Amino acid sequence: MSDDLDGRVRAALHRPVEAPVRAFAERLAAQSAAAGNAVAGVLFYGSNLRTGSLEGVLDFYVLTEGPQIERIWPRVSYHEWTHEGVLLRAKVATMALETFRAAAAGALRDTTIWARFVQPSALAWQRDEIAAADVAAAVAHAARTAARLAVALGPASGQPQDYWRALFRATYAAEFRVEKAGREDSILSANREHFDGLLTLALVADGIAFARGTPEGEIRPELTPAERGRVLRWWKGRQRLGKPYNVLRLLKASTTFEGAARYAAWKIERHTGVPVTVTPWRERHPVLSAPAVLLGVWRARRKAAANPGDPAA
Repeated sequence: MSDDLDGRVRAALHRPVEAPVRAFAERLAAQSAAAGNAVAGVLFYGSNLRTGSLEGVLDFYVLTEGPQIERIWPRVSYHEWTHEGVLLRAKVATMALETFRAAAAGALRDTTIWARFVQPSALAWQRDEIAAADVAAAVAHAARTAARLAVALGPASGQPQDYWRALFRATYAAEFRVEKAGREDSILSANREHFDGLLTLALVADGIAFARGTPEGEIRPELTPAERGRVLRWWKGRQRLGKPYNVLRLLKASTTFEGAARYAAWKIERHTGVPVTVTPWRERHPVLSAPAVLLGVWRARRKAAANPGDPAA
């Protein structure tokens, strides 16, 4: 394990991932390039990274070169690809590396990028070593931004996990999403090795002093009242806009989510057992077709409940 943040992040990003995941990332980069958007790197993250499973939906971030085109980012799409006889599914977010870097550093009014990428991710594809270094630098900024807010929100002294818990509670509350109580504990327990020692490395990289306390592992961040106040004012500005920004992104995704109908059909069948046929019209108009689809699912489940022994139900 590296003794500095940059080295730690570079090593973490180059963790091994399954060969089909790397192949999918390479395919996404090639598709983006064919559409005129060169790619610097493709990040893979989420529970499938931790488990190594290819089931469910793989999560990727495609980081492109050049300026950000969309004002509301990222652009989200759904992909299905059969690789060596295995059907793979992926939800893909695409944005400019330049915007990703700024968001990770806390320079934008965003509550998602740095909170997401202080958690584990892997560089599943890279253009070259220079691009890999640029992506790693951006992810290191995410750790610094998250750690800075964590110690401003957390107790005067405590274990590192106390600060991470304070951070994740605050960021989940600021977003337009519903998480089970204790979600922050499940993140920390599932990624114990990733977070071990990360807070202190990020604080050192960000120039925030701290004292080692007792019991073993406890730290006492040495933030002055003025420094803490500055960080909390920074956070309040983003906290106020967290839910509105998430609503805007959801509204945008409802009309621009490429492959939304296929993604919704897969999700519905996975959770209800009711297959949904994706017609060309439904593919073009996923929002308009949603009421009829949901009505059909409701009727199918009602029929199945009324006739439990009927194979056709």
